[in-house]
Amino acid sequence: MATRKANRPLAGPGDDIGAAELGRRVAENLRQRRKARGLSLDDLARSSGVSRAALSQIETCKSNPTVGVLWKIAVGLGVPFAELIGAPRSGAAVLRRADGQILRSSDGRFESRPLAPAGASPVVEVYELRLTARSVHASEPHAAGTHEVLVVLTGQLKMHVDGEVFELGSGDSIAFAADRAHSYENPSNSEARYHNVIVYER
Repeated sequence: MATRKANRPLAGPGDDIGAAELGRRVAENLRQRRKARGLSLDDLARSSGVSRAALSQIETCKSNPTVGVLWKIAVGLGVPFAELIGAPRSGAAVLRRADGQILRSSDGRFESRPLAPAGASPVVEVYELRLTARSVHASEPHAAGTHEVLVVLTGQLKMHVDGEVFELGSGDSIAFAADRAHSYENPSNSEARYHNVIVYER
C-alpha cells in the first residue's frame, strides 16, 4: 500500500484532486444541513463533540476531517454518514471503483471505501474496510437505532461491542447495535478486509 501522510486522511491513493473535491463536498453538505436544522456552530459543537474551531475550518475547506470526526459530525446532525460525503442523487447511480473516495483514520491504519453511490439509500450504506496488521480502530457510537453488519473477507477480526469481544475469521459475520461504543481489532500479522453494512433507523 502506498505511503501516505497521516494529516491527509481523506486523500485517495495519489488523488489530491479527489481529496480537494471531497473536502468541498463535505464543507457544502455540512453547512447546508447545519443551517437547515437551525444550528449554530456552537450548537453543533455541543451535540457532536467536535470543537467550533474545527467545524469552522471544515466548512471553509481549510482542513479535511478524519473518518472519526466525520462520524461525530453525522451523529451530531442526526444524518447518515453518506449525506456528508456525497452529492444528492436520483434515479440510477454508478460508483466506479476508481471514483470511490477512501476515508482514513488519523494514524492511517484504518481505511473505509464506499461500495455504493452516495445517497443510493437513506437507510443503508455499504463499505469495504481495511485494517492493517495488529491494529485497533475505535468508533464513536452512531445515532440511536443504528445497526452494523460486518463480514470478514480476509484475515481476522476481534469485534468489541459495549464490553463484549467477538472473534471472527474469514467468511464469518456479526450484526450489532452500533449506537454504543465499538471497535474493530485485527489481531493477525497481515492486513484484514471486511464488508460493512450500516443500517439507520428512520
